[in-house]
Amino acid sequence: MIPNKICQTCGRTIQWRKKWKNCWHEIRYCSNQCRRSKPNDLDSKIERAILEILDHKSVNATICPSEATRLIFKKGEWQEHMERTRQAARRLYATGKIEILQKGGVVDPSTFKGPIRLRKRVH
Repeated sequence: MIPNKICQTCGRTIQWRKKWKNCWHEIRYCSNQCRRSKPNDLDSKIERAILEILDHKSVNATICPSEATRLIFKKGEWQEHMERTRQAARRLYATGKIEILQKGGVVDPSTFKGPIRLRKRVH
């Protein structure tokens, strides 16, 4: 069985496709849009903000992703960057640093919809 990969931009699962049989080792992005908008310094800054906020919370405490977004962007701008913050959360989940929760339970980062909470993963 061929393992799935994680998109380096959005953090969603990339399903293997037969047309990628000979180039699966080269696939890093799930779509052309993700290929065009590769993570940059701002995305790294969002990831660091998420981890810093969680470092200052108790072990099982959760945060809303908007807390990190509001830390970086101005009062009227933060809402337009929420999807970018969700992408950062999915990438952190893929590296095993955080968990993404809905209604108190861990969810699949590729398929969740609606409000989420983030929690530092305890190893």
